[in-house]
Amino acid sequence: MEAANGASTKTADIGKLILRVSLGVLVLLHGIGKLISGPEFVLKVVGAAGLPTALGYLVYLGEVIAPVLLIVGLWSRMAALIVAASLAVAVLLVMPEQIFALADTGGWAIELEGIYVFAAIAVAFLGAGRYSIGGAHGRWN
Repeated sequence: MEAANGASTKTADIGKLILRVSLGVLVLLHGIGKLISGPEFVLKVVGAAGLPTALGYLVYLGEVIAPVLLIVGLWSRMAALIVAASLAVAVLLVMPEQIFALADTGGWAIELEGIYVFAAIAVAFLGAGRYSIGGAHGRWN
């Protein structure tokens, strides 16, 4: 079967798998770091922004639970939206002055964070594909 752009459905699903798993693994590594070192830095940043510090624990949802769901391909669209929102909030709280700034090398100052957010948004639109626990069909996959 051919996809609308001429690529086979199989190769499109392989592309979705690569995007979904690589994003999940890369974000999960940040979550593992927070599991090991604790959430103190996040709680401090959230509190300094005038928000209830308990909201800082949501970092585990965005950097541990949602990435695991992405990796296995279960509720991938929702997990991707959670990752995108979590990372966007992190950027707004930790480095808001860099959102419209260029790095010394000329690239966007937060290009890595931007790639993560936009990759997560892409997964939210594309879905998990057939190489996932949830399969290619389903409202949130």
